[in-house]
Amino acid sequence: MKDYTVKVLDDRDLEFIEALRSLGVQRNVAALVTYLSNTKEVSSREIEMGTGLRQPEVSIGMRYLRQNGWIDERDVKGEGKGRPMKVYTLKVSIDDIIKHFEDQKLKESAKAMESIRKLRELTSAT
Repeated sequence: MKDYTVKVLDDRDLEFIEALRSLGVQRNVAALVTYLSNTKEVSSREIEMGTGLRQPEVSIGMRYLRQNGWIDERDVKGEGKGRPMKVYTLKVSIDDIIKHFEDQKLKESAKAMESIRKLRELTSAT
C-alpha cells in the first residue's frame, strides 16, 4: 500500500469559503475555487478528499468553473486499465475570480438602485 498525501482546507480557507458564500456563491464552487487557488494541479479525487465534497458536487462545481473559463483540465492515464483521471489547474488568478464576483454584485446593486429610482419616480407622479 502506498502513502498518499493531500492538501486539506485550513481555517483561513474555510473563512475564505464563507466570504464567498456570503456573496451568494454556491458552497461547492466556493470550496473548489479556494482549493484550486492553493494547489498547482490536482485530480478530482484529491479535490474530493481535500474539500470533503462528494464526486457529484465536484463535477457540478467544475462545470461552473469551466463555463467561466477559470480552469484547465487534462486527462492523465492511470495505472492499469480504466478511465483516465482528470487533473485540474486554475488558469486565472484568484484576483480575477474575486473581480468577477465584485462585478456581478455591482451589476445587481445598480439594477436594484434603478428599480428604487423607478419606484420613487412612479410614486411622485401621483
